Amino acid sequence: MTELRISRWAQALEGEFDSDRLRAKLEAAGYSVCAYTYPPGTYFPAHTHAVGKCDAVVSERFEITCGAESVILEAGDTVFIPAGTEHAAEVVGDEAVISLDGIVPDE
Repeated sequence: MTELRISRWAQALEGEFDSDRLRAKLEAAGYSVCAYTYPPGTYFPAHTHAVGKCDAVVSERFEITCGAESVILEAGDTVFIPAGTEHAAEVVGDEAVISLDGIVPDE
């Protein structure tokens, strides 16, 4: 079973959080990044991707579940999901989530 790998924004090391800095961090790690807005109630049932990916939250709260493990991501948090790993995702709360979705293009 794959354990969720989470990265939290480290302001002391990375500076003040904003979406441009988060995008630059993901791109520097080799991800191709797109921004998405998910309205309240959005739910992605368990699924997989053929490529490694990450979901990084710009604003609000996004719950990611992998097997029996769940984590709620908030602004500045990123979860890394290896290719083929089954996971589900859901917007938490009454506000839309703005997320950066990164994939590893060369896998």
